[in-house]
Amino acid sequence: MKAWIVREFGDLNAMKWEDLPDPEPAPGQVRINVVTSGINFAETRMRAGTYSGIALPLILGMECAGTIDKVGEGVTQFKPGDRVMARTRGSHATKVVAEAAKTHPLPANMSFEEGAAVPVGWHTAWHALVTVANAQPGQKVLIEAVASSVGSAALQIAKQRGCWVGGTASRDDKLKKAKEWGCDAVYNYKTEDWVTMVKADTKLHGVDIACATIGAETLERVLDCMANEGKVCNYGSTGGIVVTFNLRVGERNVSINTMSIDTSPRYIPETVATFNAQALPLFASGKFKGIVDTVLPMSDLPKAHEMVNDRRHFGKVIMKNG
Repeated sequence: MKAWIVREFGDLNAMKWEDLPDPEPAPGQVRINVVTSGINFAETRMRAGTYSGIALPLILGMECAGTIDKVGEGVTQFKPGDRVMARTRGSHATKVVAEAAKTHPLPANMSFEEGAAVPVGWHTAWHALVTVANAQPGQKVLIEAVASSVGSAALQIAKQRGCWVGGTASRDDKLKKAKEWGCDAVYNYKTEDWVTMVKADTKLHGVDIACATIGAETLERVLDCMANEGKVCNYGSTGGIVVTFNLRVGERNVSINTMSIDTSPRYIPETVATFNAQALPLFASGKFKGIVDTVLPMSDLPKAHEMVNDRRHFGKVIMKNG
């Protein structure tokens, strides 16, 4: 197979497109012929060596869509030829292995491009809003980085569950698109007093749930937006990892839930199970969409990393094998 591999941390030149042995599926795994793979901001940090827990050599990529090539022992729900989408490391390649438990059938109405836009962003957003926060009709939800793959997924999930949604982004063109996708209110977190605006838009109630991904740069302001007994679901730290905030937020009984689906014991038995039962039918009916911004040839991975670093996209940048 061919794959994008990093043998030394560094800049865009650290990524190499190399010939490697085909991976073999272990028990409980499937091997996928990769048609498309999705880009995630975390990969740029992995490549640079600023993401914790990454060992070299590293095959880049965190999700894909394609067809089953081979199944490992004990896998009965998939067979060779099945169209699938999967959350797995090493997906910027022509072949990849994935845990069958993190692999989903690709609905017939979905393209491989859309399928590769789903696993990471949608699993994260579903875990935050459904598993952790249990979003309910009528609740008010604030989504940071609403134009990201996780944010655009969270927007659709919250609206489908009957919530009011406010979203933040750093560019007005992204905020305009968020409105087109159903966001009730939008805020430029770089140029606007969005805490005051959120309080006004919620009639001083505040938000019941916040999907937070920026970290130190904005978390204290997110906490200022929270309603009594509000829940913060923090799954990112693009704006810094060391946070200072006033513990008087406890007077409003606000809970801060830091989360990682990689380590959560609730991920497979709850998040993936309810995603299969509740979300997949909505993708099949067209009510949920994996939002694709740009599709690039797999050979253009360095360009894709530049796009993601520069925050020039809404939704997902997709790589496609020729």
